[in-house]
Amino acid sequence: MRPLLLLICLLPTWLLADDYGYPLHNPFEATIAGTPVALRPALPDEQSISQRDYSLNLRPERANRLPANFWPVRRLRYRLASQPGPAPLIFIIAGTGAHYASSTPEYLKRLFYGAGFHVVQLSSPTSYDFMVAASPNATPGFSPDDARDLYRVMQTIQARHRDLPVSAWHLTGYSLGGLQAAFVSHLDEQQQSFNFQRVLLLNPPVNLYTSVSNLDRLVQTRVQGIDDQTSYFQVVLQKITRYFSEKGHVDLNAAMLYDFQRSGERLTDEQLAMLIGTVFRFSAADIAFTSDLINQRGLITPPRLPINDSTRLTEYFKRALLCDFDCYLSEQLIPSWRALHDGGSLAQLIEQASLYALSEYLGNSRKVAVMHNADDPILGPGDLGYLRRTFGSRLTVYPYGGHCGNLDYRVNAADMLEFFHAP
Repeated sequence: MRPLLLLICLLPTWLLADDYGYPLHNPFEATIAGTPVALRPALPDEQSISQRDYSLNLRPERANRLPANFWPVRRLRYRLASQPGPAPLIFIIAGTGAHYASSTPEYLKRLFYGAGFHVVQLSSPTSYDFMVAASPNATPGFSPDDARDLYRVMQTIQARHRDLPVSAWHLTGYSLGGLQAAFVSHLDEQQQSFNFQRVLLLNPPVNLYTSVSNLDRLVQTRVQGIDDQTSYFQVVLQKITRYFSEKGHVDLNAAMLYDFQRSGERLTDEQLAMLIGTVFRFSAADIAFTSDLINQRGLITPPRLPINDSTRLTEYFKRALLCDFDCYLSEQLIPSWRALHDGGSLAQLIEQASLYALSEYLGNSRKVAVMHNADDPILGPGDLGYLRRTFGSRLTVYPYGGHCGNLDYRVNAADMLEFFHAP
């Protein structure tokens, strides 16, 4: 194929930089700050949404084995926003470690509810509440198992709200939730509880191991001004303090960060990268600690350690923070996968847990689409090429936005709604 003809064939799936008005061209800034308020879509306010939180008792056998201070998560909670009459329903799967009511699921709820959808918000299978209250194995990271856990939850919700008038079923997820949405959609082709009409993957990992390795490496970024006497957080705090002293008031929000990054105190790329990596490391530590505790593996907490409200967990948390994703993978996930699925090598696990395992299905399923960013730090070499070959015209790539930073940009919001409203 001639180069010019090839370029023309690719144009429908790529939004050129000159045509895209998202203002943050630094992927780390975009990942942290999101979209300036003036560029977000108009959304319904919370008071106008008919919504309620519910809970499911899915793992009653754990009631006597969990520490007393785990009582808030012994039941799996979720949020349902319902329309007054018949409407399509969309499930939203949260990203790594995220709770169903965290900021991104809440934004997506308002977006889809305002467009006439019933909306169900689900916590990530990597969140401690889902691990405790919904997962039989409580060792997330193997996508087929995570999808089965999610699907059981969805089926239970469907049965509980059987009187809700649903005209069609849809599914979306962002970040790791996007990868899991692909596996849930494939599972539904076999079980057909929902027969999803549309499935949208937002900024999903292609190779799960590549993505988590990219994020883990951000913690190791060398930052100027940080040594044994001056911590990263001291440097950042000093910059923010000077910034607010000049402004004369304190206002912590996304717009502040956007303005802050245009001031003389702006964080460097290395400092932003380390901030993103630190957030991910906290999520990984949470996963490692919770999985070890529930399964009583004794890797982080002694198996029969009595934990209650007065137990000092600082030392165990420090131990968990030292365990990056490779540590969790080798000490907990791989042994569990081998025991449950007669698994073999790390390469086999990576293949089975990543989008590669669904290549044929995703290449042929017209209802599944992807929206991603060319500068997303979770992507590795060749990932966009894989998505392009697999999804073709069902792939939309934005030039900027980092990792999920532009989900609340009005252009992206309009594209999402257009996809779900398409015949």
